[in-house]
Parts: sequence; C-alpha cells; structure tokens
Amino acid sequence: MRIPEETVERIRQSTDILEVINDFVSLKKRGSNYIACCPFHNEKTPSFNVNPVRQIYKCFGCGKAGDAVRFVMDIENIGYGEALRYLAKKYGVEIEEQEQTPEDLLRQNERESLLIVLNFAKTFFQETLLNTDEGKGIGLSYFRERGFTNPTIDAFELGYTLDQWSALLQEGQRRGYSTELLEKAGLILTKEGTDGGKQKMFDRFRGRVMFPIHNVSGRVIAFGARILKVDKTQPKYLNSPETTVYHKSQVLYGIFQAKQAIRQEDVCYLTEGYTDVISLHQAGIKNVVASSGTSLTTEQIRLIARFTPNVTILYDGDAAGIKAALRGLDMVLEEGLNLKLLLLPDGEDPDSYVHKLGAEAFKSYINEHSQDFIDFKASRWLTEAGDNPLKRAEGISDVCASITKIPDLLKRQTLSQRVAQVFHVSEQSVISEINRLLRKQQDQGRKDSERQQRSSDLGRQQSPGSASIPPEPSVDDLNALFGDFGVDASGFDEPKTTALPRPVTVDRANSVRTPISYQEEECIRLLINYGARELEPGITLCQYVLSELHEIEFQTSPLNLILTLFREAYSRGDILTAGDFLNRQSSATEQSNDIDIQHQAIHLTTPRYEISGGWLKHEILVPSEEEIGILADAAYRNILRIKKILAEQRMAALQQLLREAGRKSPEEADQLLTEFMHFKRIDIEISSLLGTVISG
Repeated sequence: MRIPEETVERIRQSTDILEVINDFVSLKKRGSNYIACCPFHNEKTPSFNVNPVRQIYKCFGCGKAGDAVRFVMDIENIGYGEALRYLAKKYGVEIEEQEQTPEDLLRQNERESLLIVLNFAKTFFQETLLNTDEGKGIGLSYFRERGFTNPTIDAFELGYTLDQWSALLQEGQRRGYSTELLEKAGLILTKEGTDGGKQKMFDRFRGRVMFPIHNVSGRVIAFGARILKVDKTQPKYLNSPETTVYHKSQVLYGIFQAKQAIRQEDVCYLTEGYTDVISLHQAGIKNVVASSGTSLTTEQIRLIARFTPNVTILYDGDAAGIKAALRGLDMVLEEGLNLKLLLLPDGEDPDSYVHKLGAEAFKSYINEHSQDFIDFKASRWLTEAGDNPLKRAEGISDVCASITKIPDLLKRQTLSQRVAQVFHVSEQSVISEINRLLRKQQDQGRKDSERQQRSSDLGRQQSPGSASIPPEPSVDDLNALFGDFGVDASGFDEPKTTALPRPVTVDRANSVRTPISYQEEECIRLLINYGARELEPGITLCQYVLSELHEIEFQTSPLNLILTLFREAYSRGDILTAGDFLNRQSSATEQSNDIDIQHQAIHLTTPRYEISGGWLKHEILVPSEEEIGILADAAYRNILRIKKILAEQRMAALQQLLREAGRKSPEEADQLLTEFMHFKRIDIEISSLLGTVISG
C-alpha cells in the first residue's frame, strides 16, 4: 500500500542518519563527518563516510551511497515502503494504513511477506507461553528454572509452541496467511500422503520452548527450538531452515540485544548457546552473542567487526570447546580483529558458571583468565611437548601459522617477539618461520590461480563484438561545438561517406571509463555544488556552463540526464541545487533513473578528504575552490577540456576513415583530410588556451 507523501516527508524530517546507521555499524567522528568500515563490503580501513549535515552516506570503496531510507533498504535488503515503515516505527511516526489483507501480502515482495509472517509466529509463541495452561506449566516453568525473569523473557521475546500437530498452521490460516507462505518461512512442513493420498501439512515446531532469532535491526528472521521431554526420535534443538531472510552463517544470536553494549564496552563476548547469551545478558553482561546452529563463520566475524575490533571467545573447557575455539581462532585473526580466549572450568558453560559465581565474580574471572591466542596455543603445546624438542618446534610453527593470518604487518612483527619470549627461542628464527609460511601460502595461491586460469581458458568461448555507428555531425553541430573559438564550419561540406563513429557510452557498472566521462563528471560536480554562484555580476556558473555547452549531449548516461534536468530547470528560470538531487528519492524510488541521479549527486557532493587540523593550526592556508577566481577558472578549463576531447574523438574517427581512403574517390579523401585539419586547428587552439604542451 502507498504511504502518503506528507507522511513520507514527516518520516524523513524525523530521521537522523547517524542514529540509523549507528544501529548497524560503529561510527567515529572525523572532522565534520563520521567514518566506519563499510557494512556492504569487506574492508580493513574505513572508507564509509556519513555526512550529518546533508543526511547522506557514501562508501569510497564499493560506491554505495544514499540517504537513511536507502541505507535501510540496502542493509536489510527490503523495499522502499518497508524501509519507511521501519523508520516510522523507530521514530514514532504514525502511518495511517488500511489493515492488510492476504491479497495485499501477495502484492508485496517475498522477503517482506516472510518477515511479516515470522513476526506473527513470534507473537503467537509468546501468547502461547503466557496465556495457555501448557505454555505456563511447561514452557514458562522451564524458563523460571533457568532463572530467567520477566524482563529477560520480554527482551528476547521467548515463547512456547503447543505439543500439537497444527496449532500454528490453523491460527495462520485463520489470520489469512497462505500455507505456501508459512512453508517458505520454515514454520510448517508438507508430507506426501501414502499411496498417492492427500498431502499432509503440520507444524515444524511442536512442544518446544522457542528462541526467536533477530537480525541487527530487531526483526525476527528464524527460530531456535528446544524440546523439553525425553524423546530419542527427535533432536534436542531444532532450528529454522534457511530462507530468503535467514542465512545462518550470516547471523549471530543476540546481536540485536547486544549491539549497543558491544559498542560501549568495545569488546564482544562470543559464546555457543542461546541460554549462554540470555543468562549473561540478565547478569548485566550484555555485550555477548552466540554462533548458535553453526560453527563460527567469516560472515559472523565481520558482523562483530561492525561494532568492535575486539573479540573474546568464551567456550566450554571440555575437548569440544577447545576444538571450537581453535577452529575459530585463525578466522578471527584473518579478519584483522584483536582476539582473546577464555576456556571455563571443565563441565561448566557460561550459563552455569555465571549462576555459580554471580555477575561481578564472573566479570572478574573473564578479566583475570582471558588469554591472547599466543598464550592460549603455547600453553597447550608446551604442556604436550614437555622436553620433546620436535614437539616444541611443531608448536612454534603452529603459532606462527596463526600469525601469518593477521593482515597487519606491524602486528605480525610485534607478535613475533612474543612468540620468541614464550618459547625461549630467537626472534629471528620466529621471523624466518613466519616468512617461510607466508611464501608457502603465496606459492599455493599462485598455483591455485594458475589452475583456475587454465580451467577458465579451456571453458571460455569467444563471441564477436559489435559497435554502433551514430549519425554523422551536421554543420550546425560543428558550429555549436566550436563556434566559441572563432572557427566557422560553414566552409566545409558535410561528408558523404560513412558516418563518424563516436565512443561507446561509459559503463560505470563495469568500471569502464572514457577520458571524457571524467570531465563530464567534473562539469556536473561544479553545477551541483556551485550552480547558483555568480562568477561575475549577473552571470551564474549554471548560466555560463549551459551557454558554453549549448546543445552538447554528455556521453555518460546518468550525467547527461542530470545535465538535461539543469537545462529544463534553467529554462523555467530555476537553478537546481544539491538538495534537489539528494532528496529526489520518492515513492517511485525503485526506478533506476532516480537511484542513479541520487547516487551521482552523493558521489559528487561528498569530499573524500578534509584539510588536516594540523595545517590550520600552523596557519598553512589552502586556497578554497569556492573562491570566485578559482571557481571561474575551474569551470572555464573544464569546458575547454570537454571540447578538446570531443575534437580528439572526431579526429580519431576521421583518421580511421582516411585509412580506408583507398576505397574512396580522391574528392572524398580530400574532404576528409580538410575536415581533419579543421579539427586539428581547434585542438591546437584549445591546447594553447589550456597551456598544454603539444608535440609535433
């Protein structure tokens, strides 16, 4: 359903982009803006920039850009309407909409529909826990035995599902949710009847306490369920299957409840189970998450890295816990995070041990017994090796192998000193071993790359390319392009031969850039940022640029569209500003043109670098682009460069035609040469004005 435009505007005015993005990644102030490692691609150095004044973000690494609505759409992978509803809920903006019908749901995309039906299931499980005799007698009693209080149960939205075949199915159908949607959400199962009989549908979760799994923004995307009765035919824990909204390798249990505490404490505690997270949270240790349902994955580590670079793994002290800790160790190091490990006493897990010690004593235990990965590994190797020198050497090599995973060279060098101290060997021998392992990794990587290349070469099929020939230029076109330099094209006849080819439009998606695309981009940047500035009394930059370009069309599609919008607005007596493009996104935001325009505007209004405060402190003055003289010169030179590249393109096309002159009449060849010399004189004149050195 469509949200009224006045409501959309209220949502936008209420939204603070810093608050919105801080829900998903930790921002740090730099100058007047804020930076972070980008949540949309893997990086170690922050290139994600947020401008609180203009309420926009821009990543200089992957190119993602937009406003708060676009950020929510991209990070949550949801549609425009759902992003607006998310922000409206966050900022308490009421949206007046009719109650959704099953037909409305069908018109929404699958992801949004799944989120809605999963939220229904969560509420149904909560109500079953609190309002039914079975729920209170079994489910709530279990949570009470674990020591969970009402605020904790509410915080994690815990629930219970009846020990019946189709309690959720029947309620879902009564509410108008299709069985197909319930099945796609992983809530029901379908079984073929015997002997070709009718299909049977039943609830996936029956007679279990329910642990909703939330994404970073707090939406329920899946469930974990624990059975309470003894039944060897069923697994103790049962998780939702992977769906459009749930990929278990990318999710951490408790991240929504923990993200603010992780940011404040600047460390994330990583455990294994649901109840570990809940018990520690209730004890006041809220910066804790779990990798439930899967071994630790790279995606989960990167999710933690959005909020802190520091991770402490809290695993059980048994063999399985040690194995799990060692398995995740190198993965954490490889992502550039700072790692500590803590194994609890044998037979204990975080849930049981925090109940035994109490919150404060448990915090003290963490601080006193956490080890860095070198001490963690070394203590085990030294215990196992005893006086065996070969085992000690094997242990040194194993620790060095973990150090090679660290991307930071300075960290590797510092840690090599620690290894030498712990194992009582020379630092040079440790460095030599690290370098040997690095060379081995590089050699293996090169072999893998060559093998993939050979495989790719065998499978590659070449297909002939094609090029289109645009219409030939008219005399009016030439006068429009080059009349500013006192050259009249009327003395030349239009060619009667094959039309002159022009370069293919730049394909930004594949990073194909032509020289003119950079100058077109600079022209649009000047227009967006300074179009209304007067270069001299009564002459704005917009007026100057548009008059100089006259009927020239840009070859980069989104830039040409923006130029056209400037021309249309100027013809009405208006001059567009950055805000006209940054706020262009509307209820029709899914249209690619609007998205391209907003993306371009953000790119061209967001400076990547700022003047160092040290320069200002020492009174090192840097001329500002906004000074009229500098701005006028920038616009003048930009126009000259555009026209020079256009002349060069026409010259290159004429040269190609001259190479084929053997198949033409002498008159046609002479005409081509005359035209070439015409453009050559223009090129020389522009080069002179730009102060470019011309050879030959």
